[in-house]
Amino acid sequence: MALIVQKYGGSSVADPDKIANVANRVLKGYMDGHRMVVVLSAMQGETDRLINLAREMGDPPDPRELDVILATGEQVTVSLFSMFLKAEGVHTTSLLGHQACIYTDKAYGRARIVGIDASRIKELLKKGRIVTVAGFQGVDEVGNITTLGRGGSDTTAVAVAAALKADLCEIYTDVEGVFTTDPRVCKQAQLLPKISYDEMLEMASLGAKVLEIRSVGFAKHYNVHLRVRSTFSEHPGTLVCPEDEEMEAIPVSGVAFSTQEARVSITGVPDRPGIAARFFEAVAQANIVVDLIIQNSSVDGRADITFTVPKGDLLRTLEIVQQVGKEVGTREILSDEHIAKVSIVGVGMRNNAGVASRMFAALSQAGINIMMISTSEIKISCVIEDKFTELAVRVLHDAFGLDQPRVGKG
Repeated sequence: MALIVQKYGGSSVADPDKIANVANRVLKGYMDGHRMVVVLSAMQGETDRLINLAREMGDPPDPRELDVILATGEQVTVSLFSMFLKAEGVHTTSLLGHQACIYTDKAYGRARIVGIDASRIKELLKKGRIVTVAGFQGVDEVGNITTLGRGGSDTTAVAVAAALKADLCEIYTDVEGVFTTDPRVCKQAQLLPKISYDEMLEMASLGAKVLEIRSVGFAKHYNVHLRVRSTFSEHPGTLVCPEDEEMEAIPVSGVAFSTQEARVSITGVPDRPGIAARFFEAVAQANIVVDLIIQNSSVDGRADITFTVPKGDLLRTLEIVQQVGKEVGTREILSDEHIAKVSIVGVGMRNNAGVASRMFAALSQAGINIMMISTSEIKISCVIEDKFTELAVRVLHDAFGLDQPRVGKG
């Protein structure tokens, strides 16, 4: 008898009929003898509706009160789900974040889980109940309701699975699993039977939206076996797990892309110790995440620094670097929103030579110019003009033979 944590996203519980469908799927596992814990998101579109409602009272809304209202979305879903099962004669209990003792820090709207007291969930499981937990929410040390940010229900599910030492955590969504790239961009995209934690972390950070990145980090840290599946089919999906020899033999597992970044260039920066730190410390204090960074060689005691930030943070970034630029003395500050980042990911890069040259050659042959390059042990990213994004994805997908169906057990 396994202990299974299942999470269902907003599209899976979008209306009462879909909630009933999820309940019947959970009930099947329960009748097979498994102990079941279910984490639910708010109904599709409900979080946006609540945000818009809050903005009618003041824009921007008070962060604490916004979290209070946003948490009601999941409260509705878990209660409806439990009502359905109880009407079917099944013993079940719904728990909100604070009732499930999911403790977070104080960062409203983007809180991080700092601990879970799973004793209440364990006690309910011992009584033979299906336990339903509201995703996306928790409580801080003084009892304030907090929310975890977009995709936070994934993190809730994996954190609960880790606290319970569950046998498996299944993330149900509206896609059948993790693909070699976005099937909407490349029709030849293939479903991956399995993918390593590190590859999934890179894919999530680079724009793949199947899993929230913090949930993958939790899974890796606590060795939670994670399976991504579709609510609307019986396909086994993709297993996210530790890497093995089969994964290491394949140089590239997927192609990811993002068009949500902007490029900032600071020219004529005095090439002295501590100057670059002045810029990036100021940006960091504004909670702006910097991704790729390039600094060219010094000429006449000055250098140029180019980096990327989320597109939504561009205006604030420009304000900051312009202020610092005046203080330290720079020539010019430029920006470009019409860029995209295209990346290849694979743990096999560690053991396979020539991956970078193949990537650069494929883009060159397609007439795509590379503006910036960033590499890690299992990733190579290139910044290009955004108008070439889809072409670049298809070219790289073909160059590394990712259109071939993957064999092997997930």
